[in-house]
Amino acid sequence: MRVLSAGLLLLLLALAGCNTVHGIGQDIEKAGETIKRSTQ
Repeated sequence: MRVLSAGLLLLLLALAGCNTVHGIGQDIEKAGETIKRSTQ
């Protein structure tokens, strides 16, 4: 549960810093990779 909460927090922070749709896609991808690594 903590991992999911941390991932969502990172995602929200990443989205807050995005200025373009392309940037949003990159940030979502990075957040997904971070979550994947933390679950391994």
